[in-house]
Amino acid sequence: MPTPGTKTGNGLIDGGMWTAGDLASGRARSELRAQANVAAALHAAVLRSELEKHRSLPFVLAEDPDVKTALARPTAASLRAVDEKLEQLSQQTRAADIYLIDAQGLTRASSNWRLPSSFVGSNYGFRPYFRDALANGAAEFFALGTVSRRPGLYLARRVSSAGRKLGVVVVKVEFDALEAEWAKSDDLSYVTDSQGVVLLSSVPDWRFQVAGPLPDAAKARIRDAQQFGDAPLTPLPIRARSDGQVTTNGPDADARRFIAVQTPAAAQGWTLRLLTPTEPVVGTAATAARAVTLIASGLVALGIGFLVRRREAEDRRAAEREARRQELERMVEARTGELRTTNDRLLVEVEERRRAEATLHTLQDQLVQANKLAVLGQIAAGVAHEINQPVAAIRTYADNAVVMLDRDEPQPARKNLAVIAALTERIGAITGELRAFSRRTTGKASPVGVEQAIAGALLLMSPALRTRHVKLKRTGDMRELRVLGEPIRLEQVLVNLLQNAVEAVADHPSPIVELSVEATRREVRIRVRDNGPGLSPKARAGLFKPFNSTKAAGMGLGLVISRDIVREFDGQLTAERSVGEGATFMVTLRRAT
Repeated sequence: MPTPGTKTGNGLIDGGMWTAGDLASGRARSELRAQANVAAALHAAVLRSELEKHRSLPFVLAEDPDVKTALARPTAASLRAVDEKLEQLSQQTRAADIYLIDAQGLTRASSNWRLPSSFVGSNYGFRPYFRDALANGAAEFFALGTVSRRPGLYLARRVSSAGRKLGVVVVKVEFDALEAEWAKSDDLSYVTDSQGVVLLSSVPDWRFQVAGPLPDAAKARIRDAQQFGDAPLTPLPIRARSDGQVTTNGPDADARRFIAVQTPAAAQGWTLRLLTPTEPVVGTAATAARAVTLIASGLVALGIGFLVRRREAEDRRAAEREARRQELERMVEARTGELRTTNDRLLVEVEERRRAEATLHTLQDQLVQANKLAVLGQIAAGVAHEINQPVAAIRTYADNAVVMLDRDEPQPARKNLAVIAALTERIGAITGELRAFSRRTTGKASPVGVEQAIAGALLLMSPALRTRHVKLKRTGDMRELRVLGEPIRLEQVLVNLLQNAVEAVADHPSPIVELSVEATRREVRIRVRDNGPGLSPKARAGLFKPFNSTKAAGMGLGLVISRDIVREFDGQLTAERSVGEGATFMVTLRRAT
């Protein structure tokens, strides 16, 4: 029969075991939460990379001449050419669908034009992404396809020409592959929008359920837009616990415990949520800790009875130690295998993101080139006029030289030929600057002469300055000044700023543009100032946001691309707060030694 002392000793051992188990469980949950935060951040990064890969596609298509022609002057041939182009782009970019909608909401061309489920002829004027893109220039909208019944994110961009809204180009992105990859993990992943509706999930049954109560007005808007079809929008089977964990009901209706973390996702209002199961990791940690406590307690008890049952106690301790050692080794090996598998999966996701970033960088270079060619197009008329004058003069001087040679007057003829040579050099300088400006560049920073870059920009902008009677003021000594940059890209930035300034003073009775340069020991600052109407608080707030323009025909990319070019040279492009009228932009670059 156990004595009171034995009962007390057993009670202390039991209490120590449970205390050790609770402490180990707490540490295991903390480690799982840290791992879950890392996994959620990686999931969000992969989702962001997938979206960024597709976001530039509608912008490029909106500027495509074939697309504009198909909307402005649709013919069977032009629409078929756009069908084939969209079909090829869809296959190359892995976009689910790409289609073109006219201003009345009618689909005129589509990447799935060959299929029975073709969008051609369907009217999507009721879709919010069509209405918002046509009104505001761009829109993003997640919804269930009315034809395919497959969910996806619709990226829409308005197509315009000469201030006329021609229609909208739409790229649909589906996430089946990403959801399938998430489903391979023990974690449960899902993405909700700003209203708490589940858009993406590793658990298919959770799609279009809601994380919280949804107001009736919100449900009505969703129904009217046919955003999620006839989904019932029922609450998710997730319940919060008092210990900070959550429980879910799986297919077998057994409650499971999870650690829940969340992080902002790739689109505005999206949130990525990750549920990491606490079992068997927490249970294993608690069991191991209790086992160790039990071993220690057993050793103490065996030490007390050492003199009485020495041989028997030693054999029992050896057997227990061996069994527990093997069990711990098995658990460590199993956990190590899980961590190795997780690490390999993370390496694959990081490599995919690296490739996506490389693709994004290529697209950014293409946008810079497109902006450069757009600027050339805007100044081409002025440059043509600039060349026509010396060409006409050359013809006159050449005719006069022929007459003088017929009269045997070589000296005046020689003077005419010298004038012709000077005029051809002038034409060569203009055309050479145009060729250099349009050429693709490497983007590598090197020492660049400030005077050289400004002279090239002014050569391209001089026709516009003269045509609009703009007075140019230049201040600052820029001789011998060199900065870290790239000549053609720096000229592109200056041309963008000068062109904006010239357009800003178009309605001023005495238009003035000031170009000043000042230098310190480490930096060179180039300012472009105009005496136009200046920047409103609203315009200043969205100054460097993509697709945000105060000009009717502007794309809203000139300042964004210019700022990115200057950043590549480790510099800054800022808008200073001007005193009085006008706007001032400052380019700050590192001075080259």
